[in-house]
Amino acid sequence: MLRDFHGSLAVRAALAGVLTLATLAFAPAAWAGAPREEVVNALLDGSAIQVTVFRPEGPGPHPLAVLSHGSPRSASARRAGRIRYETQSHAFVARGFAVAVPTRRGYGESGGEWAEGYGRCDDPDYEAAGRESARDLRAAVDALRADAAIDTARIVLVGQSAGGWASLAAASEPFPGLAAVVNFAGGRGSRGPDDVCGEDRLVDAAAAYGRSTRVPQLWMYTENDRFFRPALSRRMHEAFVATGGRARFVLAPAFGTDGHAYFARGTAHWMPEVDAFLGSQGLGVRR
Repeated sequence: MLRDFHGSLAVRAALAGVLTLATLAFAPAAWAGAPREEVVNALLDGSAIQVTVFRPEGPGPHPLAVLSHGSPRSASARRAGRIRYETQSHAFVARGFAVAVPTRRGYGESGGEWAEGYGRCDDPDYEAAGRESARDLRAAVDALRADAAIDTARIVLVGQSAGGWASLAAASEPFPGLAAVVNFAGGRGSRGPDDVCGEDRLVDAAAAYGRSTRVPQLWMYTENDRFFRPALSRRMHEAFVATGGRARFVLAPAFGTDGHAYFARGTAHWMPEVDAFLGSQGLGVRR
């Protein structure tokens, strides 16, 4: 059972047992046949960003969900390969979305150098780092605007960790068609379990984003996130809404040994909460 920051009862997620079985149960349409998948290139500063696109059946136009990946603590792990988020993408396709998963500059096989560093640990600039990541998300959207099967007037940003932070930054600089944001464990600066460089600077950056953000957001963290512990994620949320941001905070129960993996491994657990949020915004139709 999920409870929001104020302790009120949220959506009941009566999904138990082995995760694979639960995933098959919660959205069978997603697994009846694999969605169409292709790779398109978005250009940014002369570098090609690989964007994996999953499409529902039918001519559309389909609303667009942009799924954004995190950033590993180890720099050597950034080039592990193209990011696909297959399970999560299929879940959104089953709800009528086209899905774009950009592999940002400096990751996987995308071009360019890693551009989203936040500087020294004793003086991090998280606001600027997020805005640089946001450029990749906007480039991915722009690359799809001419696609008649995709409705870029209805866009949802869905990001995990550094991708969640990128989504918050992108929403703070509004672009045409952005309708909502789902932030899974968004943040930057984790250098080890429960060890974040300059936590106050991360909170300040969240406040800066809130000042210019008007689209509704859902923030989802877990009780045992070892990147951004609950006390920190709550502070970020409080700072964001205090400056005008619109976001509902949900603290999910502990998930596995490190709840930071909630987005990657817990689709069956978080999708009911996301369904409720998207439904409240008139987005997403479970098929």
